[in-house]
Formats: sequence, structure tokens, C-alpha cells
Amino acid sequence: MDLALVLRQRLEQLDLEQRDLAAAAQVTESYISQLLSGRKAPPAPGRTDIYNKLETLLKFPKGELARMAELRRQEDIKKKLAVSPAPLFREVRELVLRKCHPDKKKQVGLIFEQQPFGEIERLVTQKLLEVAKEVARKELANEKWLRQLAGITHGSYEQTRVKVLEFLDEDVYNLSPENCVAFLQPIIDTWDMDMKTFGMYIILNRRMAAGRPKKFEYMEREPDTSDKEEPGLIQFLQSSELSHNATEEEIEFLRKLRFNGKRPTALYYYRELQSLRDPLHFQPR
Repeated sequence: MDLALVLRQRLEQLDLEQRDLAAAAQVTESYISQLLSGRKAPPAPGRTDIYNKLETLLKFPKGELARMAELRRQEDIKKKLAVSPAPLFREVRELVLRKCHPDKKKQVGLIFEQQPFGEIERLVTQKLLEVAKEVARKELANEKWLRQLAGITHGSYEQTRVKVLEFLDEDVYNLSPENCVAFLQPIIDTWDMDMKTFGMYIILNRRMAAGRPKKFEYMEREPDTSDKEEPGLIQFLQSSELSHNATEEEIEFLRKLRFNGKRPTALYYYRELQSLRDPLHFQPR
């Protein structure tokens, strides 16, 4: 499915120009030009807001452009999988190491050098990329955040939106130095890794990314065989007097409680629920 051809034909039918598309999508004319010429692959539908904007202008049914873009992207992915991945750009590796916790920087650097684009380097870069993309995706509609990023990257508002859209389409095998500097540099503060469990701890730059540090664990665990609900929990749920106002979130919390062989009663679950709701049992945010 040639999305670029479809867009060009519709522009001609409606007597519109590239600048009309750029204005509707709030991006640069250069970005639209590359999409229409096929030099730039269409962005992933789940990571961008331009398809809704273009469909409104070009009078396409809702979701039609996104469907065509997804078909084109699947074809491109098949072609990429046939090619062996190349090592990361040196600028990307240097930035990833620069953000590493000082106590681990030397050890991680040696691993990167001995195993270029090996499992550890791919894992670290992939997680940093995922965290930065999550922040960028949330802030895509935030004009204040985009203008703040524009000030850091020395670009216009429209140019910065284009950079965000392009960054959301990046993957660990095609991460460019430009996007690495533009997003990983301001969004990621530091990262650390437990070299025994390969758990990662990523701290965000508070000026560009609100939220708590991100923690990822990769520990082998025994499969959870406790798929049956506790008899006491069943009795608690069946008692309208005890559980009549319990929310789905609270019930899910109670289901996840484990007791190492003990069998709690319905009254225990009721008291646990009251403790969960009591603000005196928790520190303020």
C-alpha cells in the first residue's frame, strides 16, 4: 500500500498543497515533503497524532490513513529483519556511558568494548530508549514542553514536533546520534544496573520528565501456581455486608496477597481493606 501516492492523489483532488498538510499536522513542510516523496517512512499510528489531523483535512474515514501506514510499516520491518544489525554509533554509545552511574561506568564500558552491540549494550540502550519515548509520547500534545525542548535543541516549535514524531519511530537498531542527543540527553539523568540480576534503575531529569525513577528487574522466579482464590476471600466477596463498597482495584489488591500456607478469614480481608483505606497508615506523597 503506497501511502505517499494516496496522499499525493488526494491533495490533487482537493486542490491542496504541501503547506496545507504541514499546517494541519503542525509539522514542517520539509517533513511532509519527505513523506509524500517516500524518502521517509510513515510514522507508527500508535505513536503519532498526525493521521487524525490529516484525515480531517483530506476527508478520509477515521483510521484509514493509519491502516495504510501500518501495512507499509510491516513491509519495511520484514526487509529490516533480513539484514544483520550494525553496532551503535559511537556518539550514541558515549552518551549511554556518560549517563551511567560512576561506580559502574568502567565495568560497563569494558563490556561494551568487548561485545560491540552485544546483549548488555542492546538491553541498556533499549530500556533508555523506551523510557525516553514514553516521556516524549506523553508530552507530544504539550506545547509548553515542546517549546522548552525547542529551546534546548535550538529549533522551532514545528521542527521540534517533527523530531518527536521521528524519535517515536526510532528503534535500538536505528537510533541516530541526533535523536540520541535531542532526547536521551535532556530526559535521562542517570542509570544504573545490577550486573548479577541485570535489573536497571533509571532516574529522569526532573526539568524535562515528571515522575518517579524507573526500575526494571530481570530475575528468574518460580512459576506462580496459586491460581485459586483463598476461601476467606471468596467468603468476603460473597458477603454484601463486608464487601459491598469494595472497588475493583481494591479487590485486585486483596487477590494478590500471599500468606505462605496460612488461611485468612473473611474478617481478615475486611480489616485489610479498612487498613488500606486509612490515610494514617501511609506517608503523604
